[in-house]
Amino acid sequence: MAKKSRRTRTKHRTGAAKAVQARRPQESGLLPVEPQAPARTLPKTQDVAGRYQYVMPEIRRIGIIAGAMIVVLIILSFVLPYFPHW
Repeated sequence: MAKKSRRTRTKHRTGAAKAVQARRPQESGLLPVEPQAPARTLPKTQDVAGRYQYVMPEIRRIGIIAGAMIVVLIILSFVLPYFPHW
């Protein structure tokens, strides 16, 4: 079963909060305390480097293949004009 979207949960939560506030009498002008979500911690640099350790070799490999293809195209641009029937 699919989860509820955040939008749906938020709508439901604000509706329930309004209903609770309507039932309570206003107490000395204090605002209701809302629970705060725990602060997110950023992943450590070592974790990120370990997770993406394959990226640099892949980029290097892609660059080598792209360079080889460009060299082949340049060579063909000089050679093919001498063979007009191909």
